[in-house]
Amino acid sequence: MDPNTALPGLPAFGPLSPADLAALLWLFLAWLGIGWITENPPRAHPSVTVLMKAYRREWMRQFITRDPRIFDSAILTTLREGTAFFASACLIAVGGGLALIGNTDQLAGVARQFDLGHVPTLKWEIKIVVVLFFVANALLRFVWSHRLFGYCAIIMASVPNEPDDPRAVPLAMQAADINITAAKSFNSGLRCVYFALGALGWLAGPWGLFLATSYVLFISWRREFASHSRRAIMKPVPGETGLLPGKPEGEHPRP
Repeated sequence: MDPNTALPGLPAFGPLSPADLAALLWLFLAWLGIGWITENPPRAHPSVTVLMKAYRREWMRQFITRDPRIFDSAILTTLREGTAFFASACLIAVGGGLALIGNTDQLAGVARQFDLGHVPTLKWEIKIVVVLFFVANALLRFVWSHRLFGYCAIIMASVPNEPDDPRAVPLAMQAADINITAAKSFNSGLRCVYFALGALGWLAGPWGLFLATSYVLFISWRREFASHSRRAIMKPVPGETGLLPGKPEGEHPRP
């Protein structure tokens, strides 16, 4: 059966078959679902994103007493360079996608080579628009993350050099909160890039989209909840009380 045709007894919605709509729904549900569970994980099994929030706060606590603070400046510069790189890449991808919308003949030729049957031009354009949605969303997230890291740098520069100054800790915690928000936006942009790659599976039909989305979902879940990096972060450090750095007693204990 041609995956681009409607299933028997079920109506098609314009150029999209019920199979296309089901795969498209799975794509957006997976994207929204992994984003929510990453930011709101079970207390007994925090994600890497949540674990790193504690370390970012601890970074700012150590920053207060570090002299000189060149190391902290170098870290923040690296973070900003990463967001700038991904923002530039997404901007180029958006331009390429917009150019491709006006010329889908090449995609139609690829479809004929893989014996995918006839695909209407409008359907090709919808597939490209879905990919562009994720790429454009990622671009906005990366740009905002880059700006927030800039705000963080300014607040860090306002922290007094004297650790005993009563303004030092509150300003450092403000910088930590901005840093965490910037990282959240950056991570959200990365997820958009992942699912943009998954959306490219739709070029091979609804089953291609379903399989590509499932693979991206598995990779995203594994990196947050079952990766080697998470196990390394969770390893107890001698002298620790078993609590995550920067967390009050009773909050997010180590399993």
